[in-house]
Amino acid sequence: MAAAVDALDAKILRLLLEQPRTSVREYARVLGVARGTVQARLDRLERAGVITGYGPSVSPSALGHPVLAFVHIEVTQGHLDDVGDALAGVPEIIEAFSITGAGDLLTRVVARDNEHLEDVVQRLIRLPGVVRTRTEMALRQRVAHRVLPLVESVGRAAAAAAGRDRAGARREG
Repeated sequence: MAAAVDALDAKILRLLLEQPRTSVREYARVLGVARGTVQARLDRLERAGVITGYGPSVSPSALGHPVLAFVHIEVTQGHLDDVGDALAGVPEIIEAFSITGAGDLLTRVVARDNEHLEDVVQRLIRLPGVVRTRTEMALRQRVAHRVLPLVESVGRAAAAAAGRDRAGARREG
């Protein structure tokens, strides 16, 4: 079940995404609310799993790994957890998901160059339980990882719902 995020939560999340190194005190000043209110909201959003971490975004490309590929992995039945655990030991895998459709796992893999990517894929093929892989190389990123548009959409929906609730209460009162 999704955590209830109201318009103030969405404003806090927007500030957190746009200005991650700003203090809670400054967020409170910008929003015109008490620092304790902002901190309590942040704590609740963390507990609810809406906020999952505070850290820098690190560029694999700037770390010398400019090649990005998506590797689909087909797994022998009953070995999904074993293969998933083994993937955690491959540093070039920066994400892995269980999926539906063709394949069982989808991994996001970074590499220094095409030859390094081939080495990583060969390492994956040798994992016990891996039946086959299919690799797709990314050519250019068209939309960077983002959640701000989603946060803004949720905030607008929450504000609209609150407005409807207030209007309904005025009609009833």
